[in-house]
Amino acid sequence: MTTSTRPRRIVSVLATSAVAVGLCSAATAPAAAAAPGLEEILVVGKTLGFRHSHIDETTHALIDLGAEHGYEVDVWDPPNDSGGWWGPGSPGQPDLTMDSTPFTTAADLARYDSIVFVSPVDNTNSLDPDQPRLLDETELAALQGYVHAGGGVVGLHAATDTMHTSSWFTRLIGGGARFAGHPRQQTATMRVENPAHPSMTDVPATWERWDEWYNYTLNPRGEVQVLMTLDEDTYDGGTMGDDHPIAWCQNFEGGRSWHQGAGHVDESWSDPTFLTSVLRGIRWTAGTVSGGGDCVTFGEVDALVADLPAATARDRVAVDQLEQRLATARAQAEAGEHDAAVRTLRPATALADALVADGATAGHLSGKVADLVTWQQALATTS
Repeated sequence: MTTSTRPRRIVSVLATSAVAVGLCSAATAPAAAAAPGLEEILVVGKTLGFRHSHIDETTHALIDLGAEHGYEVDVWDPPNDSGGWWGPGSPGQPDLTMDSTPFTTAADLARYDSIVFVSPVDNTNSLDPDQPRLLDETELAALQGYVHAGGGVVGLHAATDTMHTSSWFTRLIGGGARFAGHPRQQTATMRVENPAHPSMTDVPATWERWDEWYNYTLNPRGEVQVLMTLDEDTYDGGTMGDDHPIAWCQNFEGGRSWHQGAGHVDESWSDPTFLTSVLRGIRWTAGTVSGGGDCVTFGEVDALVADLPAATARDRVAVDQLEQRLATARAQAEAGEHDAAVRTLRPATALADALVADGATAGHLSGKVADLVTWQQALATTS
C-alpha cells in the first residue's frame, strides 16, 4: 500500500455547475444549512464494481457546499482497471483525487470531521473473501481506529453495496443491512419517522420522489435509529413489507454514522432539500449539531447498563429498576405507544442519576436515557 501524500484540498468549482444552478433557482426550498465547526471532510468515490453516475455529481455538490459554508473537501476516487460485467473499469475523478490512499492510519484520518462514502461499489456481493474490496486490511484498520476515536462516517446510496465481506463495515454503514437488489427506477413515497433529528427538520413529512429504491438483506431497525421509511404501497418491487427503512443513523463504537439510501438519480444532487438533509447528516456525524435524541437506540442504552461496574446494594436496586423500565419502554415503543414509552422513561433518568458506583458512567447513561425520551417524543408526533 502506498503512503498518503498531503492531499489536494478542494473548496470551490465553477459557479455554473448544476448544483449551483439548482441551489440558486429553487427559491422555495430551504437553503442548505450553515456548518459551524465543520472544517474538513473526505469524500470516497472509489469503485471496483458498477460505477454510479451520481458519484461525480455528489462530489461536486459537496465541494460547492464546502465553498459556501467554509469547509474543505478531500477526494479519494482514483481511476482503476477493475473491469467486469459493468464495463472496462472506473474512470474515477483524476482531476480531484488524492495521489494515494488517505486510509493509512487513524492518526492520518483524524484530520477529517467526517468521511463520506459515495456509492463506492466494489463487487464483493458474492462474499468471496479473495475478491478485492474497497478497503484492504490496513485501510480498514485505519478506519476502525478513526471511528473508535470518535470519527464520523456518512454512507450515501450504494454505500451498503461495498465491503460485503467485512461484517464490521456492514454494521457501521447499515446496522448489518447490505444491498440486496432494486426494482426499476420509479416514484415512491418516503416518510419521515424522526422529524426532530437535525437532518430531517426541513424534509417533508411525506416526500414523493423519483429514485432507485434499494431492498436490503435485513431490516436494521433496532441496531440503528430509523429516520425515514419507504411506503411499499406507493411503488412496485419492494421486498421488505410494511417496515422498509431507507435512512438511518447510529452511535457506533465511539463514533457516529448516518446513511441515506436514496440519491441514485443525478437530480438529487441539485435538490436543495435533499442537499440540506445530507449536509446536516454530515454535520451530525461530525458532532457540530445535535438533537432529536442523537440517534440513540434501546440497545445502545441496554449495553451501557450492562457495562456498569460492580455496584453497591443501593446502586443494584437502581440498576434493576432501570432495566425494568427500559424493557417496558422498549416494548411500548415497538408497539407504537410512544407517549407511554415517554412516561415510562422519565423516571428512568432519575434512576440513572442515582447511580453512585461510577459518576462519569452514570452521567453518560443519564444523558442517553434523556435522549431516549427526546426520541420517543419525536416519534409520538408522527405516529
